[in-house]
Amino acid sequence: MHSNVRLDYEDLSIHKGKSTILKYNPENNNPMKLDGEILEEAESFMYLGSIIDEQGGSDADVKARISKARDVFLQLKNIWNSKQLSTNIKVRIFNTNFKTALLYGAFYYLFYLNS
Repeated sequence: MHSNVRLDYEDLSIHKGKSTILKYNPENNNPMKLDGEILEEAESFMYLGSIIDEQGGSDADVKARISKARDVFLQLKNIWNSKQLSTNIKVRIFNTNFKTALLYGAFYYLFYLNS
């Protein structure tokens, strides 16, 4: 595997200063270069609301989802403690807010577990 990137596309331009790469399960740890300059490497990044890391695992993303769900739950503390709202309303709010924050992107976890 070569560590130099060669682009043969006329309409494709890459801004080296704004470019960061993530190697997914790399066999080659040599730095990637573009026009002789080493590109910055990241250990993880956010893509469509999910954390992608170089091992391809979902541990960091699961932890982030749990943290977001906990934040949502705590933000709605007044609702949970309210005597004026019925349990039915509280369950509906729980399902639409808390579960959404926790389970967003969960299809990725199923895909990861099955692969």
